[in-house]
Amino acid sequence: MSERPAKIRIRNLRKSFGRKVVLDGLDLDMGIGESLVVIGGSGTGKSVLLKCVLGLLRPDAGSISIDGVEVVGASSAARDAINRKFGMLFQGGALFDSLPVWENVAFGLLATGRLRRREARAAAMAKLAQVGLGSDVAGLHPAELSGGMQKRVALARAIAADPEIIFFDEPTTGLDPIMADVINDLIVAITRDAGVSALSITHDMASARKIANRIAMLYQGKIIWAGPVADIDSSGDERVDQFIHGRADGPIKMAIRA
Repeated sequence: MSERPAKIRIRNLRKSFGRKVVLDGLDLDMGIGESLVVIGGSGTGKSVLLKCVLGLLRPDAGSISIDGVEVVGASSAARDAINRKFGMLFQGGALFDSLPVWENVAFGLLATGRLRRREARAAAMAKLAQVGLGSDVAGLHPAELSGGMQKRVALARAIAADPEIIFFDEPTTGLDPIMADVINDLIVAITRDAGVSALSITHDMASARKIANRIAMLYQGKIIWAGPVADIDSSGDERVDQFIHGRADGPIKMAIRA
């Protein structure tokens, strides 16, 4: 790991659940303005890593610093200040069924009192436009939208407060290939145009290749390879090669029950 200035720096991160070790001394850096994608199979700990960074889980050991501020063990006030830098696109969208689209997008702005309702609605409309949705969807409810439209509304909510860091949890899960590519294009445009830092987790290599500046692979609780997206096909690691090409045969063995 280099010691260049980092937006997020993780050192020796450990997390277990009972006897199951999920993160086992993980080290990872994300640079300022970088789009970093963490890949790995199901159950390898990608979501646990994300939850530790977000403060939803407390690591057993290790350090997580954001803009040079240690957040493991931080006070509630310090944690809240850090969390205000974040935007989050949840895997399933996590939209509120009872709220119209514009209130879903503006939820954080309203809940924290940053803006009044009229201002929050205007901000929501601007973010909806940014993800390619018009004013005609603002008054609809999530159940009235397609899966792809719901994902775009969730993306608009993630950027509503102009965060410094956006987290993407399996951003293309459940989408057809064309809509997945639309979401990937939106993520690239939003992160690059705004100059934000982005940390994504996925097992979708098409998505990872498109949205990443750099890719890191998580396996058995550690980052086993990290580098520019252009270098992943020549990583020199058989485990990385097996994963990115989706081969059953290789050093990574999946448990299969008869």
